[in-house]
Amino acid sequence: MAIKNNTKGVKGSSSYERQIEALSKISQTITSNLYLEDILRLIVMVTAEVMNSKICSLMLIDEKGKELVIRATQSISEAYNKKPNIKIGEGIAGIVAKENSPIAVFDVRKDPQYINRDIAKKENLCSLLSLPMSVKGRVIGVLNSYTSTPHKFTKNEINILTTVANQAAVAIENAQLMVKSKIIQEELETRKLVDRAKGILMRKGLTEEDAFRRIQKQAMDLRRSMRQIAEAIILSDDLKY
Repeated sequence: MAIKNNTKGVKGSSSYERQIEALSKISQTITSNLYLEDILRLIVMVTAEVMNSKICSLMLIDEKGKELVIRATQSISEAYNKKPNIKIGEGIAGIVAKENSPIAVFDVRKDPQYINRDIAKKENLCSLLSLPMSVKGRVIGVLNSYTSTPHKFTKNEINILTTVANQAAVAIENAQLMVKSKIIQEELETRKLVDRAKGILMRKGLTEEDAFRRIQKQAMDLRRSMRQIAEAIILSDDLKY
C-alpha cells in the first residue's frame, strides 16, 4: 500500500514489545463478545499507548457513506471530540477514506488540506498519521494518531499501525454483523409470535387482517411493542388450558 508522507524531522519509534502487545490485544477482539463501543474504546486506547499519541481517534463512515463520524477517542478535549463530521474526499481523513491509503502529515497546523487547523492549534496537535480501516478492500473508517511535537513517522510505525487498523476493521465488522444478526433474529422471532397471536384471534372469528390490526391497535394504545401484545395474547390463551 503506497503512503503519502509529508513528514520530515524528528525520528521516533515505539518499542517492539508494546507493538506486539498492541497487536495481540486487537487480535483478541476479533473473536471476542465485546460490544461495539467497547471494541472502539479499546482500539483507541491501545493505539494511543503504543504510538504515544497526544490524541487518537477512530472515525467510522456513516450509513449513507458520505461522512466520517468520530466514534471513539481517548481525548478529553471537548473541542476535538465535538468537531464536525468530515465528508469523504475532504480533509486528510476524508482523502484517506476515499483513496484507501494512509497519509502522514508533519504539522497539521500548517497543512492546507487539514480542515480543523484552529482546533489543532488550540489543542497543541502537530504531526498526524491517518490510516484507512478496510475489510476486503472496502473502507469502513479511519484511524488517526496525533503527536504534540514534530514527528516523522517511521516505516515501522506506519506498518504497525496499518496492521492495527486492518485488525480493528475486522473486529468492528464482526461486531456490526453480530448486531445485525441479532436484530434479524429478534425480528423473525417477533414475526412468529405475532403470527401465533393472530391465529389465536382468528379462532375467535376475526379475519387475519382484523387480527393483525387489533394487535397493532393495542400496541399503540398501550404504548407497547407488537411483540409484547402478542406474548400477552399467547399467555392468556395458554392459561385457559
